[in-house]
Amino acid sequence: MTATRTSEPAIRVRGIEKSFKDLHVLRGVDFDVKAGSIFALLGSNGAGKTTVVRILSTLLKADAGTATVSGFDVAAKPNDVRESISLTGQFAAVDEVLTGRENLVLVAKLRHLKDPGAIADELLDRFSLTEAGGRKAGTYSGGMRRRLDISMSLIGNPPIIFLDEPTTGLDPQARIDVWQTVKKLAEGGTTVLLTTQYLDEAEQLADRIAILHKGTIIQNGTLAELKQLLPAAKVEYVEKQPSLEDVFLALVGETGETDAAAETETAGKELR
Repeated sequence: MTATRTSEPAIRVRGIEKSFKDLHVLRGVDFDVKAGSIFALLGSNGAGKTTVVRILSTLLKADAGTATVSGFDVAAKPNDVRESISLTGQFAAVDEVLTGRENLVLVAKLRHLKDPGAIADELLDRFSLTEAGGRKAGTYSGGMRRRLDISMSLIGNPPIIFLDEPTTGLDPQARIDVWQTVKKLAEGGTTVLLTTQYLDEAEQLADRIAILHKGTIIQNGTLAELKQLLPAAKVEYVEKQPSLEDVFLALVGETGETDAAAETETAGKELR
């Protein structure tokens, strides 16, 4: 499969519309996603974010408009699109009975790749899951399970990955772990389309942010461009108090990985 050309958008959406009976979910959506970038589709619940992802991943047909992914039309060449992408839904799709490593090996075998064990070991190392690789996925913390889910999506090196609200239901530390994982994906050249309802998540991760509201994109730009839409802030001296996030991270440590590992190991013993 030919990699996405950097001279053209990895994803191009023009006039996409979708209705479910009398409910008009998408009313003409337009945006481009640059190859190797993180693009955030920001909107509240019910804005149509998941519908956009389902159309782009060929799981749903649009009523009108066009979309190309990796240069392939999603309606005319769905098989080529599927070979170019990976989709991670809102809930981690891991087999909790299998170990983390066994989950990865299984997916590699299903994709008919050579040396699935080596692929699994490389991904466990890449996502800091090597020590947990031999434990059942059902004993993992939420953040570890999500990282495993994303690593499974990367088997076969798809140039484009869709992450549909990847931090929904995660605790603050697990969210930060996932953010770091997403940043590493883009640094490695993967194009990421991220849907989220969290303002701070879009602010932390995205190169460009599109705000989806009532079925249309009402604004699309970089964080700096979006901030320019409001008047400049009045400068005043204010004594800054620590945020709840500052307090939380100070108490549990910057990564919390040791505590998470201990917690999941204890949970594993209780399950056995």
